[in-house]
Amino acid sequence: MNEHFVVRPADALAGTVDVVGAKNSVLKLMAAALLAVGRTTITNCPQILDVPLMADVLRSLGCEVAVDGDVVEIDVPAELNSEADYRSVSRLRASVCVLGPLVARCRRAVVPLPGGDAIGSRPLDMHQAGLRLLGARSEISHGCVVAEADGPGAALRGAQIWLDFPSVGATENILMASVFAEGTTVIDNAAREPEIVDLVRMLQEMGAKISGGGTSTLTVHGGADLVPTTHRVIGDRIVGATWAFASVMTGGDVTVRGVDPHHLDLVLDKLTQAGATYEAVSEGFRVRGNGRPRSVDWVTLPYPGFPTDLQPMAIALSAVSEGTSMITENVFEGRFRFVEEMVRLGADARTDGHHAVVRGVPRLSSAPVWASDIRAGAGLVLAGLLADGETEVWDVAHIDRGYPRFVENLRALGGNVERVNAPPAR
Repeated sequence: MNEHFVVRPADALAGTVDVVGAKNSVLKLMAAALLAVGRTTITNCPQILDVPLMADVLRSLGCEVAVDGDVVEIDVPAELNSEADYRSVSRLRASVCVLGPLVARCRRAVVPLPGGDAIGSRPLDMHQAGLRLLGARSEISHGCVVAEADGPGAALRGAQIWLDFPSVGATENILMASVFAEGTTVIDNAAREPEIVDLVRMLQEMGAKISGGGTSTLTVHGGADLVPTTHRVIGDRIVGATWAFASVMTGGDVTVRGVDPHHLDLVLDKLTQAGATYEAVSEGFRVRGNGRPRSVDWVTLPYPGFPTDLQPMAIALSAVSEGTSMITENVFEGRFRFVEEMVRLGADARTDGHHAVVRGVPRLSSAPVWASDIRAGAGLVLAGLLADGETEVWDVAHIDRGYPRFVENLRALGGNVERVNAPPAR
């Protein structure tokens, strides 16, 4: 618990950073492996804490999982355990994505309500409603989501499903459950994130008949027999964008490789409005800051809108920009906890409901701050680069869950940050 980062003021960041597979994709792909008996191999996996945690969840279901560097091999048995282990599930939110595959394979699933970051409520209502339309009964009982096909030997049935909100998690669970359903399932108002497209591609490689990936309507022709596959995870657009924000905040020149720039079209356009320039390069993009950034308004929305996962970076950038910015959070209300820590660093910011108003200052001031989630932690480190003195960022295990080699990559770009294992000095 004494481990923390010490961040000191940095000059303009410069250099090249390689980004590996997306955290928001790999965990769902690992769950999708449950749909086919045999060995599925997933490559380009990020070496973050959440991958071995997800491996523990799959082991609790009867799988053998080997994690070796950026490769994960999952051996799925013919008979799965339909009840996920509480101790494994409670440590990460993404573990709920085993719900859909278990209902598909076992016709029954018992998944404890998951843990994860403290960024606001994320109810499972749409997950359950979709499973009910496919013919399963679903309820919350004794702290678990319990879902099972209605009646002994009953099969799931294709259905027309409309999501009230384009929830990524609900789209994924319903999609994976429907690949074994009898008939055709149509999911309307589905999430369109690149990570959804990555999941669709892997399922197609396994033999699933799915169309519409990347659009708001997914069509699944169920009943296909799925086989194991080898699949490469797409690059992590959130990690890539984090380095882009770092470049703009410090007036730097950073090239990001391993991320499709089209997955960040809106983000890069907003950074251009803030005064940066960017260009596509081989296997990535290059972002250059030009002096102190200009204020920009930010509104988080489902893809292709501005990602809620980048809201802390937007606030950190706004805190040192010239002018006043308004940030509107439409996805997770708890994300504004980050603003309290930014105020510790001297940010001129206040919140009102779904909105935050940030008036930029030329320089922040160092202070001890605490990361409440993965992205808040990264945002605080970036802010520390623009603060005088030493900024201590605590609860950095959050950052390790989403950013492989975060300190090493930042130092390679010229950032002045180190990992320290010592009790608080203040």
